[in-house]
This record gives sequence, C-alpha cells and structure tokens, in this order.
Amino acid sequence: MVESQVYCCPPKVSKIPDLSYNHLSGVLPLSIPFVSIRVVDLSSNLFNGTTPSSFLPYAPNLSSLKVSDNLITGKIPSSICLSSSLVKILDFSKNEFSGMIPIGLGNCSKLEVFRAGFNNLSGTLPSDLYDALTLQEISLPSNKLFGSISDNIVNLSNLTILEIYFNQLSGTLPSHIGKLSKLKLMLLHFNNLQGFLPPSLMSCTNLVELNLGFNHLEGNISLLDFSKLGQLAKLDFVSNHFTGVIPRSLYSCKSLGTLRLSLNDLEGQIQPEILSLEFLSFLSLSRNRLTNVTGALKILMSFKNIGAVILSGNFVGEELPGGDDNNGSMFKNLRLFGIADCQLTGQIPRWLSNLKKLEALDLSSNRLTGSIPAWLGDLPNLFFISLNNNSFSGELPKELSRLQALQSQKDASQGHGFFELPVYTQRTNASITDLQYNYISNLPRAIYLRNNSLSGNIPSEIGHLQLLHEFDLSVNNFVGEIPNEMSNLTNLERIDLSRNHLSGGIPALLSNLHFLASFSVAYNNLQGQIPSGTQLQGFSTTAYEGNPGLCGAPLPNHCQPTNGSTITTNTEDGLENGNEFEWLHFFEAFGFMIGFGGICGPLALSSSWRFAYFQFLSSAISR
Repeated sequence: MVESQVYCCPPKVSKIPDLSYNHLSGVLPLSIPFVSIRVVDLSSNLFNGTTPSSFLPYAPNLSSLKVSDNLITGKIPSSICLSSSLVKILDFSKNEFSGMIPIGLGNCSKLEVFRAGFNNLSGTLPSDLYDALTLQEISLPSNKLFGSISDNIVNLSNLTILEIYFNQLSGTLPSHIGKLSKLKLMLLHFNNLQGFLPPSLMSCTNLVELNLGFNHLEGNISLLDFSKLGQLAKLDFVSNHFTGVIPRSLYSCKSLGTLRLSLNDLEGQIQPEILSLEFLSFLSLSRNRLTNVTGALKILMSFKNIGAVILSGNFVGEELPGGDDNNGSMFKNLRLFGIADCQLTGQIPRWLSNLKKLEALDLSSNRLTGSIPAWLGDLPNLFFISLNNNSFSGELPKELSRLQALQSQKDASQGHGFFELPVYTQRTNASITDLQYNYISNLPRAIYLRNNSLSGNIPSEIGHLQLLHEFDLSVNNFVGEIPNEMSNLTNLERIDLSRNHLSGGIPALLSNLHFLASFSVAYNNLQGQIPSGTQLQGFSTTAYEGNPGLCGAPLPNHCQPTNGSTITTNTEDGLENGNEFEWLHFFEAFGFMIGFGGICGPLALSSSWRFAYFQFLSSAISR
C-alpha cells in the first residue's frame, strides 16, 4: 500500500497522471502542486482524512476533480469555484463526507456535473445550486438530505440527470418541472415526497427513466397524459397512493420495457392495449385491486419478450385458470412469475409446464388445492419454488429431484439475467446488505412448501438437489424418518422440518451440512440423542422442542445410558423451529429485470441504504 506524497510531475503539466483504481492511501496532499493542472482523478483509492483547506486554492485552471470511492471525511470544500472558474466536473461520491453541501456552487459558472452520492451529507439543497445554469447532472443519492426541491430548479434548463434517491426529501414536485425539457433520468425514489404529480411532468419528453417509487404521492394517474413520453423505457411508481386505472396513454410509450405500479390503489382490469408495449420485459402490478385474473393472464401470455410478471395481491378470491392453453409460444421468455397472496382457488395450472425458461415461481398464500404436479421437476431452469400457505395435499413428488438447476452448477449458471433495480428479502435481525439481490441467479435456490397438507415420507431422492440452499417443509403431515440422503445437500443454509409427524432419530450425517445457519425439527416425534460434537448442538433449544424423546445438548435433559452406553442415532428425523424458520416471502421491492429483453444497466447500490421495506417474491414476485 503506497502512502500519498507530493506529485512528481513535469513543470507545465495540465493533467496529473490518472491515479484512479490503485491502492494509494494516506491523506490528500496539502495542495495541488502545479497551477497549470486542469484534471485531477484520484478516484477508487484508499485516501482518508479531510480535504486540506489549501488543497484547491492554488489550482486556478482546474476543470475536473474526481475523488470518488475513497474514505475521505469532513466537509465538502467550499472554495472550489472561488479558486477556479473553469470547473466542469466535481465528483465526491462514495466517501464519508458529512455536513451540509456548502454554498458556493452557484459560482461555478461552467459546472456541468456535480456528484456527491453515497456519503453522510445532511441539510437542504443549497439555494445557489440552482444558479449553476450549466449543470447537466445532479447526483446526490443515499445521503440524509431533507427539505423540498425548489421551484428554481427549472432554471437548470440543461439538466439531463436528476438523482437524489434514498434521502429524506419532502414537499411536492415543482409545478413547472416540465420546463426541464432535456431531462432523461429522474430518480427520486425512497424519499418523503407528497402531493399530486404536476401535469407539466408529462412535458419532459426526453425522459428515459422515471422513478418516484416509495414516496407518498397521490392522485388519479389515469388523468395524466403519458403519450408524449415516447422515449420512456422505465417507469416505477411503486408504493405510493395513486388511484384510478392503468392509464391507457401509457400504451403510447412504445419504448417502455419495465413498468412497475405495484403497492398503490389501482383498480380495473388489464386491457388488451397493453400488448402494444412490444418491448415490455418486466411488469409488476402487485398489491392493487385488479380483477379478472383469467383475462389478465390470457392477455399477458401473448407477450413475446416479457421475462417477469408479478401480479400478487390482486384478483382476491378468483380462480386461477388451469388447462393447457399455453401452446409453447406464449410466455416463452418468462423467467419470473409471481401471483401470491391472492387467495386464488383451483390447482397449479398445467400451462406452467411449458415455461421452459422459468426460474422462479411464487404461488404462495393462496387457496390452491390438489397435489404438487410431478412435471415441475421437468422445468430445466427452475430453482426457486414457493408454494407456502396453500392447501396442497398428497405426497411430495420425488420427481422434484430432477430439477436440473438445483443439481448442476453448469445448468444453474446459464442464462440468468440481472435486475435493473435490486430485489430485497426481509428477515428478522438482518441488515440491508444481507437482503439485496441484483441478479436473478443470486436468489436463494429454495423450495418452500410450508403450511400445507402434504403427507407421506420425505423422498430420499431429495438428496440429488445438491445446490439447494433453503428447504422448508414445516407445518405439514410428513411421517417417517429424515432420510440420510439429506446429508448430501451440502449447500443447505436453512432447513425447517418442524410441526410434522416425523419419527426416528436425527441422522448423524446431517453434521456434514457445514453451511447451516437455521435448523429446526421442533414438534415432531423424534427421539434419541442429538448428534454430539457437531454444529447441530449450536442451535437453540427451540430448534428441538416438542420432541419428548430427544435428549442431549442443547436440550436440558440428559440422555440415559442404555446397556452401559449412551444412545446414539443413525436414523433420521424431522425439523421444526418453535420460532418458526424464517422462510422467504418473495417481494419484488425495487426491482426490474433487465437481461430479459437484452437491456443492460445494473444500478450500483451502497451499503448505507437503510430501508428494507419489502418482503420477497411471495409478494417480489409479489410486487
């Protein structure tokens, strides 16, 4: 690691050699060494400490300063444009700057780019920011900024990028914001904005991405005219208070590829005109009051490019259409399908068997009946199944052990796109960094069958699913012993077999599951000694309670010696956690899938994001 020193440059240099992406450390030098320097790029290093007050005053020709992705603390220097009137680019993002954004940016008569996102900045937006008339980009995400966006922002007629998401902004959007006719990206999600959307917003005709999700905005969006937004590719209004029906004018946005209107109060039915959005690859309308699930699916099946359909929390009490209407050409690119928490009746529809690209399926929290179909095991890319909280009966089909994406790393890694915006899971006592998923391939490889009426033995063939990470069979009627073959599931991190009727002992071979973080066999009929000297003894007593025949640590009851030896067990038994295993409930919280339609552009996030609003695909697949 190299400590920073005074730069060694020729006398009349205009640019310090690009020092970004090295391992330079230490504090910034006291000053920029040459008055002729125009460009300084120290980004992506390990510089720390504060910015010396003498760092900038002797650089009157400075036009670009980049110190992003370091460990710099203190306040953003206020004298930049007093030292040089030529500054065009200022990038302070991804550091540990704190305090308010200083007054003085208005003196930057040539400033085009101002970035200071992913810091600990607080306070309001400086009033003279709106005097920097040449600004093209304002990027301040993931800070603690509050207050409103001034109406004076319309002075920035050259602005193309406005991203101030993950802050605490309040108030309404400026009524004349439509004067920002060059605006391409408006990312203001995760704030406290309120009120109605100004009609002038629809005059931002160059908008490519509009994200106002997770605010407190309201109003009837069907009254807005989206038809002028011909370049709009991504629209996200998730988690607001919008009413009305899906605006028909949206169907004029021919470039629209991702659309999320979930967690609002929209009503009505999905109309056939939506098929005019031929590039649509991601659709999330969950948690509204939509009706006619049969009509909705019949329409949506005709999309050729759609990769994700999330309709959870709608169509309450309707019947999920069955049959084999999908002839192979419908939903042919669908990878993620969620229609959870709708209280739908019926059975798992046969047409799902034709979705050969399907990777994640969430039908949880409905009232579906019948058996789990064996053909699910023939879907070559399926690695996430959530059927929790239904009324399925019969045995667990051994054919599920044929799921290729849970057997072979080669099969599991092919063709997985990424989310345009991250998907989150919610678990108790987990940090936001533990909950974030940017790639569909990073979703947990999981089978969730909790709270049904399944019976019979756990098939030993389940041991073939060596890539399985999470397995939940709790609250069912399984009998027999825990198969020894489960010890082959060496990637298991969470397993819950609680509240069944399993018998026998806990297989000693389960101690080979070295990645187990959550384990429960509570409330079964297990007996014998908990395998000693293994990590199985590291779980709390709640993982084993409700099994009077079990003994040994961590339970307080000691095993009684039999014929001079302690009881050991080679048999298998069930799991159940009195605290109940924290099975994933899918929520698409902030996530569009790109990759489905060949669009690329993952959005980088910061560990400082402090919001975990959502649950996961029972409901991301539910939003």
